[in-house]
Amino acid sequence: MAMFVPSSSSTFRPTLVRCSNERRALFSRIAPVYDNLNDLLSLGQHRIWKRMAVSWAGAKMGDVVLDVCCGSGDLSFLLSDKVGSHGKVIGLDFSKDQLSIASSRQHLLIKKCFTNIEWVEGDALDMPFSDGWFDAITMGYGLRNVVDKHKAMQEIFRVLKAGSTVSILDFNKSNESLTSSITEWMIDNIVVPVASGYGLSEEYRYLKSSIREFLTGKELEKLALEVGFSAARHYEIGGGLMGCLVAKR
Repeated sequence: MAMFVPSSSSTFRPTLVRCSNERRALFSRIAPVYDNLNDLLSLGQHRIWKRMAVSWAGAKMGDVVLDVCCGSGDLSFLLSDKVGSHGKVIGLDFSKDQLSIASSRQHLLIKKCFTNIEWVEGDALDMPFSDGWFDAITMGYGLRNVVDKHKAMQEIFRVLKAGSTVSILDFNKSNESLTSSITEWMIDNIVVPVASGYGLSEEYRYLKSSIREFLTGKELEKLALEVGFSAARHYEIGGGLMGCLVAKR
């Protein structure tokens, strides 16, 4: 497999990131404590969910893979382990602050394979990559936050190789009223109060409305098939609080 080696002279074209200024500012504000809050709020369970998502993506040694909306890099580091030092991982995000933290973490961690990760500031709705470039793609807690979910899925389909898989992890919008009630109760009574200890109560209060406005598992499967994926399945995990869409091109 030919190695993909980005350089300043080619490969990446500048992009205009299309998102609300408020949403980008939100992720910039939470960036410094994002990882600590994830551990606290999920009691560390988010690490299990992320490993499951990466496993479903099917990345192999030597693959060139993409982590869309990579944030501080958790999925990117897991992908790096999967593809090894002869593979390549691109972490794409619209937040410079999140990418800065991801880059800092990369330099603090000692695994040799982590040198195969490159961080790119860019737009999930207009990704600076060639058609059919990646062997696998992940997206963690990103699809719910993009302004155009259909366009985001089209872009993922475009840059993914035929026969390859995307794995998209996010909160689950359940059809079960009990599960939805539990999710909203947890946000109001656990997530927001804990976040308030970091001065970020308003930044995390948006979660409830963003989940309400998100797609159900069946709707996500339908969306994937509409943009051209040959197969799609949504798995409920974490007791139905989280979900992972797995789609094959």
